[in-house]
Amino acid sequence: MSPPAGAKSLTKSGAADRAGADASLPTSLHVAIIMDGNGRWAKARGLPRTLGHRSGVNALKRTVEGAADLGIDRLTVFGFSTENWRRPAKEVSELMNLLRAYFESDLARLEAEGVRVRILGRRTGLAPDILNIIEQAEQRTAHNHQFLLQVAFNYGSQADIVDAAQSLARDVQAGRLDPAAIDEAMFESRLSTAEGGPPDLIIRTSGERRLSNFLLWETAYTELVFQDVLWPDYGPAHLAAAIEEFRGRERRFGGADVDDVLATG
Repeated sequence: MSPPAGAKSLTKSGAADRAGADASLPTSLHVAIIMDGNGRWAKARGLPRTLGHRSGVNALKRTVEGAADLGIDRLTVFGFSTENWRRPAKEVSELMNLLRAYFESDLARLEAEGVRVRILGRRTGLAPDILNIIEQAEQRTAHNHQFLLQVAFNYGSQADIVDAAQSLARDVQAGRLDPAAIDEAMFESRLSTAEGGPPDLIIRTSGERRLSNFLLWETAYTELVFQDVLWPDYGPAHLAAAIEEFRGRERRFGGADVDDVLATG
C-alpha cells in the first residue's frame, strides 16, 4: 500500500525533523500492541470473522505508517499466537493468507522506508511458503536500522521462555557455559525478543485487560494502556492517545516504589 498523501518516511532524518519540531516527543520508544477485536468487529456488522481479520491488516498498515511520527522507533505487534492453532481450520488458514498478503503488498515499501522486519516465534509447524515469506522479509530488510517492526507470529511468551531455558541448558550440557554465569541479562539475550528489548508501553485494544501470554518476561516494568476501540477501527489517532497517556505517567522501575513503601510503612 502506498503511503497516504503527506505521510513521512520512516527514516532517521524524518525522526530528527520531528524531534526538532517538538522537543517533548521521546527520541526512542518501543511500543507493543495486542491487536484484539477483529472477530467482534465482524460479528457486530454481520460479517464473517475472516473479513474482520482482513480489516485488521488495514489497521496494522495505518498504524505502522503513523508510528514514526509519534516518536516510535520499535513496534512489536501480536499477530498469531501458539494458542491460535486451536481456532477453526478455516480461520487459521485465513490468518496465514493474511501474512502472505501483508508482505506481498507492503514489503517493498517497508524496505524502501527504512523498516527492519523481524518475525518472533517458533518456525516449526509453519508451511514452507510461510517460512520463505518470513525469511525473505527478514533478509530484504536486514540492512535497515531506522525502524524495527517485530511481528509475533506463532508466538507465545511461555514457549519463548522455555526455548530460552533450553538453549542455555544445551550450552551448559556441552560445557560451553558455566551455570553460575547465567543471570537475568544472559537469559534475556536468549529470548526471541532480545534485539528489540523490553517495550516501554503495551497497548491492548477491544477493552480486554490482560496480556494473554504476550511478552511476559519483557513487561516487568512496561506501562500498560487498554483502549476500548476494536482493532479494525484502529489508527494513528488512537495510537497518539495511548502515547499521550503514557507520557503523562511517572516510570519508577521499582526503586521509587520501595522508597514509597518504606516512607509510609
